[in-house]
Amino acid sequence: MSSNAIDKVAVIQVKRGIGDVIWHLPFVQAIAAVSPGRQVTFLAPPSSCAEQLLATDPSVAETIYFEHAGSEVRRAVNMLKLTALLRWEAFRQVWILDRTLRPALAARLAGVPERIGLGLGAQSLFITNPGIDRSHFHDQPVDWLKALMAAMQVPLASSEPDLHLPPQTLAEISQKFAGAPRPWIALGLGASHPDKDWPDVHWADFLTGLRQRVEGTVFLVGGGMNSARAERFFAQSTGAPAINACDLDLPQAAALLRLADLFVGPSSAPMNLAVAGGTEAFGLFGSTPVLTYSKRIHAIVPPSGMTPDGMTRLLPAQALEAITPYLRRVKARV
Repeated sequence: MSSNAIDKVAVIQVKRGIGDVIWHLPFVQAIAAVSPGRQVTFLAPPSSCAEQLLATDPSVAETIYFEHAGSEVRRAVNMLKLTALLRWEAFRQVWILDRTLRPALAARLAGVPERIGLGLGAQSLFITNPGIDRSHFHDQPVDWLKALMAAMQVPLASSEPDLHLPPQTLAEISQKFAGAPRPWIALGLGASHPDKDWPDVHWADFLTGLRQRVEGTVFLVGGGMNSARAERFFAQSTGAPAINACDLDLPQAAALLRLADLFVGPSSAPMNLAVAGGTEAFGLFGSTPVLTYSKRIHAIVPPSGMTPDGMTRLLPAQALEAITPYLRRVKARV
């Protein structure tokens, strides 16, 4: 427990994905800007990889992992562990960026003096702010947080995420691929559920068409589990240079996606990382709602709308047509 614990502020995010860290980031940074030392402690599940993603973000003093999901018994145990953690850290203020009950109850049991949350549902019993109006109950989560910032009079300049990456990692990736001609088109393989990803036959057809149209370099990212897929797709196509970048670690992949000129892929971690790097992202949405938190997300959806098999009905020709006006653009470097 630090000597200035009386001033410590925590932000709790219960959602589990890398993309969840990304779209929460502007709100975390806004809260930090009005907190002592202009920093907060960020609490999130380990699967979010928040520690790696936020290691160089000046608004995050520390990332602490906690478990939130599981069976009813496991959730109760996890809440008790979170209570002990919050008590030990002696936070003055805790922000709960979700309408879930257990983190608010844990903060109350831990004796945190200021507990700020949405207050939608039973959570309202354990927070110290009034919460947001119930008319927001069915809004998108990003709109909940916009309403919370307004209610708490926390300035929010934009909901566009800006992920801070280590300069040495950006330099490393820039040097590694210095010989690759521009523009760089990054394709994101994989998703959190198979129904959110494109079928292999669509990926192969899309890559074949793309390599015949683009004059730059195509990169495939998606982690080691997608490396063999990338090699199969490359073997079935010819044309523009193509690089299998699935072996990059998370910070390196994030750096490549920031340096890319265009991204194409399903709603997934790579898409969110590209957006957080200021890269225009064409997101393939067939079975899940379109993400609207960023103006850089350009949704490609099946003509007949979202269905459980929507990704099979979203054809490569449709995606190629959508991105063609962007294939010669090179992103301005800042």
